[in-house]
Amino acid sequence: MAGLAFGPRDQYRCRRSITNRRDPMPKVVRRRALAAALAVSLIACSTSRSWATTPDTVDPKGLIVLMRHAEAPGVGDPPHFQLHDCATQRNLDANGREQARRTGDLLRKVAGRPAVVYSSQWCRCLETARLLEAGPVQELPVLNSFFDRRDEQAAQIASLRRFLAGLPADGAPVVLVTHQVVVTALTGVFPASGEAVLLRANGTGEPAIEGRKKVEGSKSGMEPSTRR
Repeated sequence: MAGLAFGPRDQYRCRRSITNRRDPMPKVVRRRALAAALAVSLIACSTSRSWATTPDTVDPKGLIVLMRHAEAPGVGDPPHFQLHDCATQRNLDANGREQARRTGDLLRKVAGRPAVVYSSQWCRCLETARLLEAGPVQELPVLNSFFDRRDEQAAQIASLRRFLAGLPADGAPVVLVTHQVVVTALTGVFPASGEAVLLRANGTGEPAIEGRKKVEGSKSGMEPSTRR
């Protein structure tokens, strides 16, 4: 997929290509030049990690959209929350619901047909998934948060990788709505609320990463979140 490129390795290569230079400039001048070049490099690398293509250039076959739930103010969940009682959980706010709808608008352009949509059983994920209107929503426990259950992370991610390995490379688009901890454990990407990592099914538990996209909740935009 043209125009989609990002990742820690790309950023490392950009840094190394500059820091390995040698030249006869005086030390002070060389340091200033290095600092300026490094700044330009980091900006270039950061820019390359965004989704720099139009939706109609994305091949929907085998596309996996791994998405963190939309904006939900707060951190974690209240004590003693109940999985099937939304009143006890942290939920989407109005901005998050608008963000989910706008993301759905983009996904429908990309897919061109109904997608297969799976969601964590947390209410903020299920609401995000339904507001996408990309296809019928199915609950998938391997997408649940383990923010407060880190001892379960390894087993859950192994199960998620087995699920991903079973997705056909030429199948319909699949949308997975989950949590930051799941996205990061699976891909190494720390997503903002509502941000999606674009993957490509390849018959393994490590689908290729092709890019990432975040749709803002309002036209004025919002700052990236560190909430889970």
